[in-house]
Amino acid sequence: MIVTVTLNAALDVTYEVEALIPHGSHRVTGVPHRRAGGKGVNVARVLAALGHPALVTGFAGGPTGRAIRDDLRAAGLADALVPVADDSRRTLTVVSRRDGDATVFNEPGATVSTAEWDGFVDRFPRLVQDAHVVVLSGSLPPGLPSDAYADLIRASHQAGAATVLDTSGAALLDALSAGPDVVKPNAAELLEATGRPDVAWAAADLRTHGAKAVVVSQGPEGLLAVTRTGSWRAVPPERLTGNPTGAGDACVAALAAGLADGLTWEAVLREAVALSAAAVPCPLAGDFDARLHHRFRTHIALEKIHAAHTY
Repeated sequence: MIVTVTLNAALDVTYEVEALIPHGSHRVTGVPHRRAGGKGVNVARVLAALGHPALVTGFAGGPTGRAIRDDLRAAGLADALVPVADDSRRTLTVVSRRDGDATVFNEPGATVSTAEWDGFVDRFPRLVQDAHVVVLSGSLPPGLPSDAYADLIRASHQAGAATVLDTSGAALLDALSAGPDVVKPNAAELLEATGRPDVAWAAADLRTHGAKAVVVSQGPEGLLAVTRTGSWRAVPPERLTGNPTGAGDACVAALAAGLADGLTWEAVLREAVALSAAAVPCPLAGDFDARLHHRFRTHIALEKIHAAHTY
């Protein structure tokens, strides 16, 4: 089993307008999507499509939290979301029909009290006791300490589960002391967190501070992986246009599935690039094009990099 942790779950709402005009008044022509979101939820959707059972946990509160849980139930995703007093957040994506551009508004999220967080930490070891892999994704909601993920990583390791961490900023840096098995930032998040001008150097920094492996998503340039057994670059066979929002979550799903299945790093990276590329043409995070995924997975360019070139 794979457990995905989404501490800042959201209800993702999409508005369509004819054209997005700054300072203008807009008539919404459609609301095509309203569904549970947050990075860990998106990862769980991809895992379910791949045939891996996933349990969604994190926080959900108020009317929005009920809508999140209702949608998870409708999608057939098991959840162990913990209630909080505050209302969960929404994310609003405004899509211009004229040019296809999307503008996203992210609410900060429900404030989590100290008592609510302590209750979640106490419950967490039971949630992950049968897990092979635990995925910890996304931002921290207001009220949580910046080292919140470190506590959950340690509890996961004590239960015998491997961990995949996908977050940014202080939440990323303060989790490294717990030794996450895989850290998956994108290039911009990595450079901002470390202050390094070079992605390979920055990835090495994260390993120095506790990450066992670092997999950096670089958009159409694919992935850079720096691990204890080697370093690789993996590149998709072609550039795709569309919405790259869900590509990172698809990548994390592939990493988690690969860890659960005991695959080699070469196989994991090929699958991660193929799956993330297949997510780009899909308008919603958590979806991927199965035909593209099948076609890409045997056409990934994978290059092993010598340590001297990486560091």
